[in-house]
Amino acid sequence: MDDRKVDVVGMWVTADGHIRQELRADGRYDEARGDRRSAYTGRYTVTGAHLDYVDDTGFTATGDIRDGVLYHEHLVLYREKEQA
Repeated sequence: MDDRKVDVVGMWVTADGHIRQELRADGRYDEARGDRRSAYTGRYTVTGAHLDYVDDTGFTATGDIRDGVLYHEHLVLYREKEQA
């Protein structure tokens, strides 16, 4: 098993752009849903390509990076491309 940590820092978005999840370098995340900024905030840890989330309210969730795509519970998120 490859335990190298995958670089997950950056903005991840659903295909329709409705959900935007910022994974910060300090281990915090901030998720927006539609017009609702910071709908969910908390911390995350990365083990290999697996993410464990703990929301500031105590709710937990998981995610996995496969082929550059973040599968977070029932969501599929893509790394947002930086604009040149």
